Amino acid sequence: MISPSHIAIIMDGNGRWGLKKYNDRNKGHYYGLQNINKVIKNCIKLHIKYLTLYTFSTENWNRPKKEIEYLFFLFKLFYQKNFNKINKNNIRIKFIGDLKNIPADLKVIIKKIQEKTKNNNRITVVFAFNYGAKSELINAFKKIHKNKNNKISEELISNNLYTKNMPDPDILVRTGGEKRLSNFLLWQLSYAELFFIEKNWPDFNFLDLKKIVNKFSGIKRRFGGLDE
Repeated sequence: MISPSHIAIIMDGNGRWGLKKYNDRNKGHYYGLQNINKVIKNCIKLHIKYLTLYTFSTENWNRPKKEIEYLFFLFKLFYQKNFNKINKNNIRIKFIGDLKNIPADLKVIIKKIQEKTKNNNRITVVFAFNYGAKSELINAFKKIHKNKNNKISEELISNNLYTKNMPDPDILVRTGGEKRLSNFLLWQLSYAELFFIEKNWPDFNFLDLKKIVNKFSGIKRRFGGLDE
C-alpha cells in the first residue's frame, strides 16, 4: 500500500459554515482554527510527514478589514494556546509566503515558532501565510535571473521556491465544495491527486481524511508513463 508523504489542504468554507450555524463568519474562522489541531493529530496517526495548510492567501487582503484583523488575532491565539503542545509533540512548524506586509507582532511570533521547532521531525506543518503561487513563481524567477550563469531547469526552479527541500504534495484536499486551485502551489501540485470535498472545513474529520488516504493508496500513479 502506497501512503502519501505530503498532503496539502485548502481549508475552504469557514465563513459559510459560520453564517449557517451562527450567522457569523468569524465563528466559522474560530472553529476552523480549532480543526487544525485535530487534523494535525490525524495526520500523525496516518504517518503523514508533511501537511501544508492554505491559511491566508494574497487575495484575502480583499476581505473586510475587520475580518482580516480577526484572522490575525486567531493566529496569535492559536500560537499562545498550542505552542507548548506542538513543541512537546515534536512537530515542526514552517511558514511559506511573503511576510513583508504581515503585522510586526505576527512576524515575531512566526520567527519564534519556526526557530524553536526547526529540529522537530515527527511531522512538518506548513502554514501558507500571505501566500500566492504566482507571486512565489515570480519571486523564484527574479532570484534565478540575478545569477545569469544559471541554466533554467525544473530542479533550479523548485530550488528557488518557498518549498525548497520539501517533497511535492501527493494529495490536494479542498473542502467547501469548490473545485479550483485558487492560486495555491501551482508548480508543486503538477502530479498531485485532487480531492474536492463538499463538507466545509470545520466539519472535516478523521474519517474523511482516512477515506482520502485509502483511496490514494489504490491509485496507480504513472506520472505520464504507461501501466506496466
